[in-house]
Amino acid sequence: MTETKFRTEQQPMVLRTRPALEMDEEQFFELCRINDELRIERSAEGDIEVMPPTGGGTGNRNFTLALQLGNWTERDGSGIGFDSSTGFILPNGATRSPDAAWVRRERLANLTAEQKERFLPLCPEFVIELRSPSDHLPPSKRRYANT
Repeated sequence: MTETKFRTEQQPMVLRTRPALEMDEEQFFELCRINDELRIERSAEGDIEVMPPTGGGTGNRNFTLALQLGNWTERDGSGIGFDSSTGFILPNGATRSPDAAWVRRERLANLTAEQKERFLPLCPEFVIELRSPSDHLPPSKRRYANT
């Protein structure tokens, strides 16, 4: 009997924009806002990455991880947890949305109210990025390297 394996999840669609198009943080935020049905990230090189939805298994693992981080965050009290829809502007210029993240309260206190309502201009102390079956480790590591 032959076993057939199906890839149920896809790699992100990458749009290379430079040098033809440069977007500042405000323009990128607006692009994401008017396309809010899409999960869009930006690499340090300025490439736009449109992330496909996850499959059921990955979605459930993401939910479980976020729940565990949320429970720990509530017990610990020293920081705030974030889900996969939160964008972080990293020091290398990339804007990423990890599956779950945690930031110390005092770092968030240094941000203005407006900054807190947009992509957060900081690198979280802790991130969880769950690899989907279609994800390969080297590209996943590069997403958060040199931050």
